[in-house]
Amino acid sequence: MSSILAEYDQYDGLGLAQLVRSGEVSAEELLDTALERVAQINPSINAITTKMEAQARAQIARGIGDGPFAGVPFLIKDLLSAVEGVPMSTGSAFTKDYVPRYDSEIVLRWRRAGFVAFAKTNAPEFGLVPTTEPAAFGATRNPWNLEHTAGGSSGGSGAAVAAGIVPIASANDGGGSIRIPAACNGLVGLKPTRGRTPLGPESTDPWMGNVVDHVVSRSVRDCAAVLDATAGPDPGAPNSPPPPARPYLEEIGAPPGRLRIAFTRTPLIATTYAPQVVRALEETVALLESLGHELVEAKPAVDGAAFAAAFLKLISAETAADIEYFTRLQARKPRKGQLELATRGLQKVGYVLSAVDLSNAVRTLRFQGRIVGRFMADYDVFLTPTLALPPVKLGTLLPTASEARGLQTLIALPIGKLFVRSGQLDKTALKVYEFVDGTPIANVTGAPAISLPLAWNEGGLPLGMMFSARYGDEATLIRLAAQLEVAKPWFDRRPPLARRAREAAAASHAR
Repeated sequence: MSSILAEYDQYDGLGLAQLVRSGEVSAEELLDTALERVAQINPSINAITTKMEAQARAQIARGIGDGPFAGVPFLIKDLLSAVEGVPMSTGSAFTKDYVPRYDSEIVLRWRRAGFVAFAKTNAPEFGLVPTTEPAAFGATRNPWNLEHTAGGSSGGSGAAVAAGIVPIASANDGGGSIRIPAACNGLVGLKPTRGRTPLGPESTDPWMGNVVDHVVSRSVRDCAAVLDATAGPDPGAPNSPPPPARPYLEEIGAPPGRLRIAFTRTPLIATTYAPQVVRALEETVALLESLGHELVEAKPAVDGAAFAAAFLKLISAETAADIEYFTRLQARKPRKGQLELATRGLQKVGYVLSAVDLSNAVRTLRFQGRIVGRFMADYDVFLTPTLALPPVKLGTLLPTASEARGLQTLIALPIGKLFVRSGQLDKTALKVYEFVDGTPIANVTGAPAISLPLAWNEGGLPLGMMFSARYGDEATLIRLAAQLEVAKPWFDRRPPLARRAREAAAASHAR
């Protein structure tokens, strides 16, 4: 085995692609190494749901092209991103056998960039919760501590990248699903501007246009280069933000200038930030000041309770619509036990809501987004902790036994309005906001936001810091992220699983 393969996870995606271009390693060797890592690591973290080895080898045989990531192993989140002929489970027993007959536009762009996709990653059912614990596939575990969540809904991708299976993996974000797993796993996670990357050809702009596709990665330059390879509307896209002034990769190393950065020690929606999260925030503020930026303690006057209630209504309506959509695609209804309890609760709320209820919820969200937009007129960047808490233990965000009994009873009742008035689902949802706090706000505004791994707690779990910019201004975030990556490097920090995999590869090479 080549010594390069033993050092596989010491390279980011662009670094591996350069090795392929120089002839030091082949695409086949990289794929074999990634598959070895899956065999070594995945039984511990459960990040992979569906293998695509045959498709990957066929792609290499056809030729990997000359894209910026030619020959780099890649994983695709098993939600929204359709691969022709490969099951797309959407994290659900109801849809686990659904096989798309087309490739999503972003999948085509990843392939043109040279990525070799060889498996799909675990996600919660319909991407509804910020932890990856689907009943159909089991929990994905955090490589930094296997008792804790890897986040969601791109938790499988986040865990796989952190553990060293691949340097980059696909992710999408409708309420924080790129940034949450980035924070939980010690990665870079950029949610681009609404419409920056394609969702077609068959997606109908999920969650009222709040969803956007991108990746999680270990380096900022990989994040930027992937966005260069995938950005731009596809035919029929309803949103098309202004194009960047230059390639995002050229922002790496470019001086960000003296930025005016707002920050807050108090949450936007949650009750409080954990003390260790506040300490990490204060360390980040001090670091930014040492780099010459102006820091101002301020936050937008978001009505957190109104936002949370309205967002829950929107997700409920979209969940009911998703289940109907897959019912039509598969020509069958969900059988008993094929949908999780919380999903069924959201579905019932979706059926009970009137068109007026949904319209009012969307108006509330848009109004709160306008508040944030006006606030950002005075600042280049807004800094908050990505999450109000460190990565929680598995099971924490799922319904408790008493909550489950209440949900089951209310779902069974024929009077739907009673279910909504009971507030049972709202109570379950509020637990989620005590963890994620303000990540959904950037989805509603459509503005870009990035989570960076700038701290770890005493227990060795990552704590992400989130930077939000004005609509269309990914460039400022990438310049600032690259500056912070140099000032406080994180790339060589590895969870125990990744270190053991590297040692095993080195021992194999020595033999």
